[in-house]
This record gives sequence, C-alpha cells and structure tokens, in this order.
Amino acid sequence: MQGLFNLMAAGSFVVSASLVGGGAYLFFNKDKIVTSIVDNAKESISREIGEALPGLIQEVVKLPEMPSLPKTTGPALPF
Repeated sequence: MQGLFNLMAAGSFVVSASLVGGGAYLFFNKDKIVTSIVDNAKESISREIGEALPGLIQEVVKLPEMPSLPKTTGPALPF
C-alpha cells in the first residue's frame, strides 16, 4: 500500500512540475508567442484581402464596354 502512495506522490510531483515549467515557459516567452500569432494573422488577412479585392472592385465598378474598332477606314484623300 505504501508503494502505491509513493507512486501516486511521484506522479503528482511530475504533473505539478510540468505545469509549473510550462507556465514559466509561457510567461517568459509570451511576447514572442503573441507577436508570432499576430504576425501570422496579419499576413493571412492581408493575403485574403489581396486575393478578394480585385473581384470585389470589378463587381462594384461596372466599366462600360469599349466599342469595337472599325475593320476598314473610309475613303482617303489622295496625295
């Protein structure tokens, strides 16, 4: 029975140490982690807007059709 309690205590220590170590890592690296996440989000948003913007502009701004150029010209004055 004592061996079971020792095993449970050792497991509890490992879990507690892992939580403290992970928390310390996050605390000391939070600026780098947040900056990385924000930069990735900005890049993703910029890319999505850049891909969607030309299509949105073409939908909003309807340019008139250009008339076709004539195939032949009228009579020219001789020199």
